Amino acid sequence: MDPPLPSWRRRSQDGAERRPALPSPSRRATLKMAARSGRGGGGGGVASRGSRVMAAPEELCGGRAGEEPGRDAAGLSGARGRRRRWRRDRAAAAMFRCGEEIVSGESEEESNGVNLMEFSDEILLHILSYVPCTDLVLNVRRTCRKLATLCLDKSLTHTVLLQKDYKVNKDKVKQLMRDIGKEIYQLNMAGCYWLPSSTIDHVTRCKNLVKLNLSGCHVTSLRLSKMLSTLQHLRSLAIDVNPGFDASQLSSECKATLSRVSELKQTLYTPSYGVVPCCTSLEKLLLYFEILDRSREGFMLSGQLMVGESNVPHYQNLRIFYARLAPGYVNQEVVRLYLAVLSDRTPENLHAFLISAPGSFAETGATKNLLDSMARNVRLDALQLPKAWINGSGLLQHLKFNNPFYFSFSRCTLSGGHLIQRVINGGKDLKSLTSLNLSGCVHCLAPESLFRKAEDDIDSSILESLVVSCCNLRHLNLSAAHHHSSESIGNHLCQLLSRLKHLLSLALPVCSITDVAANVEKPPTASNLVPQTFGRKVRIGIQTYPRNLADQANQKIESSVFWALMGSLRFLETLEIIGSSFSSAMPRNEPAIRNSLPPCVRAQSVGDSEVAAISQLTYLQSLTLAQLPNILTGSGLISIGLQCQHLRTLSLANLGMMGKVVYMSALMDMLKHCKCLRDLRLEQPYFCAGAQFFQALSHCSSLQRLCIVSRSGTLQSDAVMSFMANCLEVIMCHMFMGESLTVCKNLQQSIVRSFQADRPALNVVIFPLLHEDLTEVIRDVPMRHLDEITLFKSRVAEEPPNLWW
Repeated sequence: MDPPLPSWRRRSQDGAERRPALPSPSRRATLKMAARSGRGGGGGGVASRGSRVMAAPEELCGGRAGEEPGRDAAGLSGARGRRRRWRRDRAAAAMFRCGEEIVSGESEEESNGVNLMEFSDEILLHILSYVPCTDLVLNVRRTCRKLATLCLDKSLTHTVLLQKDYKVNKDKVKQLMRDIGKEIYQLNMAGCYWLPSSTIDHVTRCKNLVKLNLSGCHVTSLRLSKMLSTLQHLRSLAIDVNPGFDASQLSSECKATLSRVSELKQTLYTPSYGVVPCCTSLEKLLLYFEILDRSREGFMLSGQLMVGESNVPHYQNLRIFYARLAPGYVNQEVVRLYLAVLSDRTPENLHAFLISAPGSFAETGATKNLLDSMARNVRLDALQLPKAWINGSGLLQHLKFNNPFYFSFSRCTLSGGHLIQRVINGGKDLKSLTSLNLSGCVHCLAPESLFRKAEDDIDSSILESLVVSCCNLRHLNLSAAHHHSSESIGNHLCQLLSRLKHLLSLALPVCSITDVAANVEKPPTASNLVPQTFGRKVRIGIQTYPRNLADQANQKIESSVFWALMGSLRFLETLEIIGSSFSSAMPRNEPAIRNSLPPCVRAQSVGDSEVAAISQLTYLQSLTLAQLPNILTGSGLISIGLQCQHLRTLSLANLGMMGKVVYMSALMDMLKHCKCLRDLRLEQPYFCAGAQFFQALSHCSSLQRLCIVSRSGTLQSDAVMSFMANCLEVIMCHMFMGESLTVCKNLQQSIVRSFQADRPALNVVIFPLLHEDLTEVIRDVPMRHLDEITLFKSRVAEEPPNLWW
């Protein structure tokens, strides 16, 4: 029979092994003195580090000087005494190693000065706040007593965020809820698609939960009823409503909890009211409509299925209403049923009304009555409406605003004159406005839109009035339009935007950053780079460019208006430069687009030197570049990789000539410096994902998600497998290429079979881009990846800031 374990090796009630703590401050001081006396060579001191390590265990374990050799403190000898001494020495050595860092060496002591554990609790708590909660509770907490106390501090356990913790699994969630469930007040599990539905059962341990986000998690109506019945303090909830949801299965205790919920975010994958009728105290309602027109079996869906439901939503206390619609007729039909109740009685406290609908969303009699009622009874702080509801109507003239912080007029035919008169109130002070989305508003910077062409120059006075009135803008989207500046000095769009010193995110069309003054000297193109000499044939096809061409262009860039704009926006975190006629080959619910529109003529002047100007943005975190036809070598990407060390998201689409990836060499050099890059999206018709590319990509040690869209692209299966083996953080690999279906399926199965066990959140989709079943494959992609990286779109000012978590 083995001897009993010492106290420091015994397990706690939760089954976790206890770890020895660091010595006390007085004990550390004693060890320091002993170490210094040993190094000084004094007579009575410890002679060396080795003897210091041997002496410390006896002292720590309470050994007495002059004990008889071979006999322990209890006077035991023989095998039993040796076992006890062995256990005692092992325990002491383990405890001593915790404090070894303090006395390990004189050079380290002199260079560092202090140990990490000597920092104040406030500093340590700030450092620990960057560690995932699962690591804090399950790992860091078991290192020493001080960290065990700090890791359970309310500032760290009050809010638990698991939405980006791709390594969490069911067992970790179970242990986490068991250890700190009662301390959690806010729990975010959004997008944890890899967790089984039974994981939700452990949330019932969080009795004090106030906010809960389960978007992207599969929750049945029965499981939801069981969970909500125990969460009596819940006030904020986010869930998905999937096919098969039945509100009649909700218990009375569950409905009582829902009646106290004031904030609800609901993503609908089937026509239903969900839990909205049970939430009688709603103040904030966010609805995401992701219903497909056809079921997997091919049956047509209809929103009329909701007509038979007896309950109706309760909107009397509503303050914020937000609805985002995916393409499809059913989504429009269902949202009209939600709005029907609002049209009867508009909430008096409503101050934010936002509806984001792609394409054409016709106005009905009920919606017209709703808007008329809003114009009479409420004062808004945030507004977003479908373009059909604004175009040709005088709605904006009658709506009243209080202290607006968000406006979105995306795709509307709003002229600059209407923007100034009806929205900005003739140029009055709008310092409260922090986010403005004018994406696709072709005429928003022109006085009138009746006789104006899209390619005409903008009216700089309108933009100047906008900049002066909205001086605190932090998010501005001017993409998907031709905003051409005139030759007037000081009135260029970039010069006017440079006054917005608080900008954090900005989206511009490529043609808007062209330096008009430098436009007289046309940039080198494929036609004038080829020597025109007698007797020599001109090569037809892909041209080669001299390497010093980019250096010649960089000499002129510092005087350009775009260089000055980038220099003035030092704290910009998100930048999008997108061609005004760009459309991704990866649509939402339609077949892949085979042909794209040509770029704007002025976009031909934007090349490597303009891209290099972006490298001034030291704090840049997200960068999108799309449809820049004059990229010759991609040298500007290298500058960005070297200077923008905080870059986390990179999206490149259709740069340079379409027949070849001319910037591949520069891209590989750039990736070697992107140590913080997490998301990478590449879209190019002829992209070769070979061994050299994946070898360079392997330097991105933090990379988590990769998406490549290439109509005629190729890939090397061995290189992909080697990349997945080297980059241990990658959990999403989407490749829509030109390879055959057999090659794609074999590679996808190999990746899943090799890495799924170690990466529970792994999501792999490798499929031919032009295959007829592409839409069926896309519908199985988790919404988190589909919305954030797989589908291309402008994300600046897409939603109001801090709309949800």
